[in-house]
Amino acid sequence: MRILYHFWILPACRKVRLALNEKGLNYDLAVEKPWEHADSLLALNPASEVPVLKDENGSVIADSQAICEYLEETYQDVKLMPEEIAEKAEVRRLIAWFDRKFQTEVTDNLVDEKVLKRLTRTGTPNTAAIRAGHHNIHYHLDYISFLTERRNWLAGEELTYADLAAAAQISAVDYLGDVPWEQHPSAKVWYSRIKSRPSFRPLLADNLPGMPAPPHYADLDF
Repeated sequence: MRILYHFWILPACRKVRLALNEKGLNYDLAVEKPWEHADSLLALNPASEVPVLKDENGSVIADSQAICEYLEETYQDVKLMPEEIAEKAEVRRLIAWFDRKFQTEVTDNLVDEKVLKRLTRTGTPNTAAIRAGHHNIHYHLDYISFLTERRNWLAGEELTYADLAAAAQISAVDYLGDVPWEQHPSAKVWYSRIKSRPSFRPLLADNLPGMPAPPHYADLDF
């Protein structure tokens, strides 16, 4: 059986879940808490990071982008990467934007401070970091609006890994109710489209005991 080792709130894990779901691949989820450095996780990935995918053929792949590239090359019935070289480069550029830039400027300042610090018991939330996350998210949503006002999806006419990377980050922040949707209607329309896809439904069912999502999180109409 295919197994994805993950932790539910981490965007890298969410991106891979979306990719597996879009490709219609069955899999089981195994929760790992990477900060605990469990021997079971270290045996799969010496970096003690998730996601890690163990495929049906026994292959073990770590790192969200490595997993997505593996899935794209191995399971080609549903394509999430364009064929043309320049279009592939644009998808990869946007993946890096969200995986690195959005993660550093927004997610680390909101999800890490509000959720992961609590779970790992590594201190109280840094209010300055939270303010920075709330400030930074606006220009990222503006950029999503800029792209989707000129394209059907973020990287072009078709849904790609760029959309999955962006939605994974934003969905983690949206679980906290920290996305100012009303100030960014074009970004909201894009997110509503991807949020309404069947691949997204398992993410909308995520629930952290003691920290429920706001009512709009699972509402397809916000």
